Amino acid sequence: MDDPTISDFPVKTFDKIRYSDTDRQGHVNNSIFSSFLETGRVEILYNSEKPLLSENCSFVIASIKLNFLKEINWPGEVEIGTGILKIGNSSITFYQKLFQNNICVADAETIIVQVNDQTKKSHQLSEKTKSLLMELQIRE
Repeated sequence: MDDPTISDFPVKTFDKIRYSDTDRQGHVNNSIFSSFLETGRVEILYNSEKPLLSENCSFVIASIKLNFLKEINWPGEVEIGTGILKIGNSSITFYQKLFQNNICVADAETIIVQVNDQTKKSHQLSEKTKSLLMELQIRE
């Protein structure tokens, strides 16, 4: 997919921009972008109607590649588009875009790994989980 818009993503959500999210320059601090991305991922990872986690496991972030494209300004909202780019044995690669007023302000790829809570080692995703994730795949 060349340049997806918010409508191209299988999961769409939003966050309200808080005044406390701004920095001295008057725009949203770069660290807050990660929080917006988390909002989108949580919609998938912790959906009570379609649970993904294996018993006694957790999801951890292994990698985030975040591209800052434009500033985000207060007041307003940020729309978050989230899709699955790749499904591995124990990992999930998310592709996300942040939009303000229909303008893309950032994009990101995040790799999440399912780990066993006791051993802290990667734990294979179940076939059911992989099937649920395939419904949310987005083409590159």
